[in-house]
Order: sequence, then structure tokens, then C-alpha cells
Amino acid sequence: QVQVVESGGGLVQTGGSLTLSCAVSGRISGAYTVAWMRQAPGKEREFVAAVAVRGSGGAALYGDSARGRSTISRDDGMNTVELEMNSLKPEDTAVYYCAISRTYSATRPSDYDYWGQGTQVTVSS
Repeated sequence: QVQVVESGGGLVQTGGSLTLSCAVSGRISGAYTVAWMRQAPGKEREFVAAVAVRGSGGAALYGDSARGRSTISRDDGMNTVELEMNSLKPEDTAVYYCAISRTYSATRPSDYDYWGQGTQVTVSS
């Protein structure tokens, strides 16, 4: 059974920074992709960033909202993936989810098989 647990959300002022952490446990063989997605009230789930784990050099992908302001990184020894977010804006307010896919460089939520419960990020103006 694969488990995905997010942490690190919270309340931050505009312009501030937060680092989210995703801990992955359970049996996963071979390469896979770990992504951060977010969902704001009344909106569809949106791709934020992803990184390949084991194989493929750990290439990172970023969605439009994260590019230039966020960095995704992985720690294979700890089975964790972090998302560092800077210059946060009120429109970044959402529940942030960590998810796992067998599809390399997947960016669609429908490509992801395992999801965490999400962590709330609120950016005050």
C-alpha cells in the first residue's frame, strides 16, 4: 500500500515563502513521478510541479503558476519531495496535494494514481 503524506502548509503574508514536504512510503518499484497539484475553492485541480524519481535524471517540470517562483526537489534516501514556494500571492491560496504517477513527466491530475490528503496554503494580502 502506497501512502502519501503532505506537510508544511500554513498562513503566510504576500511575498512570503513556504516549503511543502511530501513523504512517500510503501512499495513502489521502478521509476515514478511525484507531483504537487493545487485546488482553490471553485476551481479545478491544477498542476504545480513534478519531479521524476529513480531514473530519468530527476528532471523537474513546472506549471505556469510555479515557474520562476518555486523549486521542487527530491531526497531519494528519505523518500521525500519538497516544494519551495517564494514570492507568494493571494491567488496561490489553495489546498496543495502531493501525488504519484507511473507516467513519466505527467502533468494531468488524471495521470496520478496515489494522492495525499492535502495541506492548506493561505496567502494573506
